Amino acid sequence: MDPLSSLLSGIRAEGSVVTHAVLRSPWTIRFADRAPLVMVTVLRGGGTLVLADGSSTRLVAGDTAVVQACEPFHLADTRATLDRPHMGYELSCFVPRGFGPADLACATPELVETATGAPEETSLVVGAYRASGRRHERLLRALPPVMVVSDDPEVCAWLEQSAADAVRLSAGSQALMDRLLDWALVCTLRTWLAAQQHCAPAWYRGMADPVVGPALEAIHNDPFRRWTVADLAAEAAVSRALFARRFSEVMGETPLAYLTEWRMAEAEELLADPNRSVAQVATTVGYSDAFGFSAAFKRLRGQSPSEFRSTLRQPALARA
Repeated sequence: MDPLSSLLSGIRAEGSVVTHAVLRSPWTIRFADRAPLVMVTVLRGGGTLVLADGSSTRLVAGDTAVVQACEPFHLADTRATLDRPHMGYELSCFVPRGFGPADLACATPELVETATGAPEETSLVVGAYRASGRRHERLLRALPPVMVVSDDPEVCAWLEQSAADAVRLSAGSQALMDRLLDWALVCTLRTWLAAQQHCAPAWYRGMADPVVGPALEAIHNDPFRRWTVADLAAEAAVSRALFARRFSEVMGETPLAYLTEWRMAEAEELLADPNRSVAQVATTVGYSDAFGFSAAFKRLRGQSPSEFRSTLRQPALARA
């Protein structure tokens, strides 16, 4: 286990959508899910992503964009299209028949003649990602509103073929596409983070460090063990002093501060379960009693575990 795997464990594609549309300009697609992450891979053609704040990003064939979609956003053939009469569609991955006004995959093809006389197509694979709990929030804080990874358009051909196969084979097709897009998201994030080099978050850079990496792996494999600095130094096969110094240099915090923060993130997940008492959560995350756990939680989160649990219930009560 590593930090990225831990953070991604709370994010899953669900109800992913495969679109293959041939659209006559001007056109727009409105993404309405408000999902934590939406991934759009352009197989052919292109378009312009326009976020709720008005910022825009151009996508071309071979580009994969991962969007933090807390607000609806658009993909248009050009940005100017949004202000002119156009054919508009709405896409939602989380509701039955989430296309409107017509299912793009079944829309009547309308060809756009290019300068060479060949038809121009826009072909997309789209996945929206639900989140369970709060573990993923550290990952989202490390990402920009839109991140784009470019690849050779020919490399995307396998994804289009896999999507087509999934649609044709009805048994398990949705599960197949969801897991395929989970895999694609992991690959995209790994590629983007690797490209950031020294700008990548500390929890990612630390995995490549020969001293810090083994300790991070140990923490994430067994986050509830009562680790000491000496224990973690032994995992890295270095002295306690060298380990503590190197960890702080790379991660920007002490080993025990990192461990405590990660435990609190796990505790938030456990506190969301109303069947677990605070004392049970404290024991699970490595504290000997509820008092020490509650003090640490309040110091880092600004509220007691009970108060935090109450805030989790408020949105549910508002919907009732």
